[in-house]
Parts: sequence; structure tokens; C-alpha cells
Amino acid sequence: MYLRIVGALAEDIAAGRLHRGQMLPTHRMLAHALGVDLTTVTRAYAEAHRQGLTEATVGRGTFVKGRPIGARTTASPGIDLSMNLPPQPQQADLDVRLAKALSDVRADAGLAAYLTYQQPGGTPTERQAAAAWLNEQLALDVAPQRLLVTPGTQSALFALLLALAAPGSTVLTERITYPGFKSAAAAVGVRLIGVEMDDEGIVPAALDKAARAGDANIVFLMPTMHNPTTATMSAERRKRVATVVRRRGLTLIEDDPYTFLAPGLPPVSSLIPERTYLAASLSKCIAPGLRMSLVVAPDQTAAERLCGLLRATLQMPAPLMTAIAVRWMRDGTANAIVDAIRTEAAARQTIAHAALAKHAYAAHPAGHHVWLPLPGRWPAARFAAQLQGRGLAVVTSDAFATDQPPPNAIRLALGAAHSRTELAKALEILAEVLDQSAPNEIVV
Repeated sequence: MYLRIVGALAEDIAAGRLHRGQMLPTHRMLAHALGVDLTTVTRAYAEAHRQGLTEATVGRGTFVKGRPIGARTTASPGIDLSMNLPPQPQQADLDVRLAKALSDVRADAGLAAYLTYQQPGGTPTERQAAAAWLNEQLALDVAPQRLLVTPGTQSALFALLLALAAPGSTVLTERITYPGFKSAAAAVGVRLIGVEMDDEGIVPAALDKAARAGDANIVFLMPTMHNPTTATMSAERRKRVATVVRRRGLTLIEDDPYTFLAPGLPPVSSLIPERTYLAASLSKCIAPGLRMSLVVAPDQTAAERLCGLLRATLQMPAPLMTAIAVRWMRDGTANAIVDAIRTEAAARQTIAHAALAKHAYAAHPAGHHVWLPLPGRWPAARFAAQLQGRGLAVVTSDAFATDQPPPNAIRLALGAAHSRTELAKALEILAEVLDQSAPNEIVV
């Protein structure tokens, strides 16, 4: 834990979030804020001082020092493998396509028209276009009245928990799950119960047992390229999960941000539409800055209720971004971008395979991330701290843990690297560290 604090401090200094001469919290204040004991923070500050990141003056406090200008370092220039972004290949041509879309939108109705209030959930025209595109991509038959255009999946998840889960209730999910859903559940006061997983995701028998044993009536799942494990349910597994959901009277929240990258597998919602809310985001297949997710409710009444909650929390999706995304759906641009990103993701997975061939890991051929179990000699927190010292940022398994201890593993986001060359360099460093013995713990 103290090494993780040092790693976070180094990252914030490198990113410019902390500046030379800036005063840091007292040991006691930081311990209270992080929920750790005072000794942990004392060790962290001592190690940060040893690394030249801070300087302390008796009676005044601890201040950011940063690395001396011109100091030699073996670290690569900050490569972030922690943020799970889609790559932006040249073939996607986002700059040119965005400029053209803005020009077309301006020519049609003027840009100022999109700077006023719009309908929450999207206009009827936007919902119709989005439903048509979603149906084409996923072989569904969703009526526009059941679909909402939301400003990203995160807002939709929060609204769904407000609508479906009472404070203090429980929600079933995979043993390790998406941190954004963890945050939403914590904000609503909902407890998550992790259910056993295998290489296809949640185990139907374990889900059935958990549903029978408790009072949960909601299950949250990511069946395609699960974040972080990359597990993808087969068609048969989806049928078995759907059977359990129906038999136990559960409501399924299906988060499918990667489904457009892996065509051919129907959403679980297509098997039990009356019991499922499907969220299909554009963040991972086009760009997160669009802030657009297509949320399908079980029926029109449920969609209207969810729309009211979205109005109460976020008012509406960003009108200009929605107009651009809808135009792309209609004219084929969205499909072209998705194809380019899928191709680039596959190329980056090939690079990852070459770098990690000696190690066991999980990945999807068109996915943006890799799940890397670590050997016992490398506890995840220490491994991440060691990588931080080499200029690499990753996410450790504890970020995804529910009510059970997480496995000793890290997630690598391949799309965040600016280029294939940068990714190859980052993975070369990671593989080099992975092959080393863990350094002895520093005793302060």
C-alpha cells in the first residue's frame, strides 16, 4: 500500500497535477483520507523523500520536490496502460470526419440550434435512427420507444440503480467487475455480491445458487470482453444465463460497450428482453468524447421512467455530440470507424501476444485490454509500483474487486498507447520487469 501511494504521487508529479513547491497533506490527514494507518503513510512519505520526489522541513511540512531538471532516469516517457480507451488509427480519420460532420450539421440547421435544451433520452428522430443502427449491428428488433440516447453508460447505470435498487439492497455481479458500476452502487448505497466466474464469465450454476441464497433481484453483467478479465460468453452460456435470470425473477442490467467489436454474438437481452436493460455504448467502438450510449428498456413504460430519472440527474445528452453520432450512424461513417478500430485493436493484440507469449494471460482478438495474472513473487501492488518507476501505469485487480479478495493480476489497456511503436516499447518494459525477481521490501 505504501508503494502504491508513492506510485500515485510520482504519477501526479509527472502529469503536472502536483507542482514543485506544493505542500502535501500531513501524515495524519492523508491516512484519514485514504483509510489507512499512520505508519503506512509515514513509510510512503519516507520512500518518496528517498526517491527525490519530496522534501520535508521540520515545523513547515512536506513539499513536492520532483525529479531534478536534467536528472538521468531509466523510466520511459510516461506510457499510460491504465485508461481503457479505443485506439485512434489513421484509418478512422476522426479529425477529418468530425470536421465534415460539424460542417454538415451547421449547413442543415446551424450550430446554435444545438446549444439549447433538448429532450432527455433523445428526440424521436434521434431515437429512431439509433434504434435502426443498433438493430442492424446486433441483429435485434428494438422499437424506438424502448430506446434512450443517454450521455454515456455511467449515467445510465446510476439512473438504473436509482430506479431498480433500494438503498441497502444487494446486486449480483461477476466476482470482479467494472469499477464504474462499483462507484454507482456505492453512491446509491447498494451492496455488490460477487459470483464465481470462469473463462466465459459468470457461471450459471453459481448465479442460480446466489439468487436462491439471498434477496437480490438485480444482476449486472458484461458478457462480451468482460472488463477486466476479457471473458466472453458463448451463445450457449448466454442461453443458460438467460434461463437462470428468468427462472429466478431477476432483472438483468447488461453492459455491452464492446459488443460492436465482436459481431455475431447476440446480447443476452435478445433472449429475455422483458427482463433486461441493455446499455450499448459508443465509447469503446468510436470515441468516449461522444458521450453516447444506447440504452434499451424492457418496454416503453420502463423507458419513460428511466428517462425521467435521467432528466433529474443529467437533463439530456449533449445535443451537438448526439447530432454528430446520429449522422454517422445514418451515412455509414460509424460503421467505417468501428471497422478501423476493430482492425487496430486486433493489431495491438498481436503485439501483446508477441510480448507476453511466455506468460499466461487472457485477451480477446478484437479487445482493447489484456488481463495478466501475476506470479506469486510479484504482488500486484508492488508490480504496479515497479512499473510506475519505469514510466508505465497499469490497473491492479483490487480496483475491480467486489466482496471477495481479488486475484493477483493487473489489467493492461492497449488502446491508450499513442501508437503501436509506443505500445511495443511499453510491453517490452513490462515483460522485462515481469521476468525479474521482486525487489526486497524497503523497511522505513
